[in-house]
Amino acid sequence: MVVGVLRLILYCHASHSLKEKRGVVRKIKRRVRNEFNVSVAEYAEQDQWQTIALAVCQVGSDHAYVEGALQAVTNFIERLHVAELGETQVEILHY
Repeated sequence: MVVGVLRLILYCHASHSLKEKRGVVRKIKRRVRNEFNVSVAEYAEQDQWQTIALAVCQVGSDHAYVEGALQAVTNFIERLHVAELGETQVEILHY
């Protein structure tokens, strides 16, 4: 079993309140879940207005598939143009 974890830092410069930020987070999470079979969660920076920290998890049996799926998620989020993509980190675990 292969577990891939993608951590993303996004910047939402147009956000001026936590309410606006949470709307952006909900939109990203909903769109990613609808497009890909992955789990998505906001894992940090929850009290920061303009910084979004998301974790995406993909489980599969093939390393290349999991890594490709997480790269596709990164590209998809970037193409949404609702927040600027900052740092990304991918971790692949084998069990």
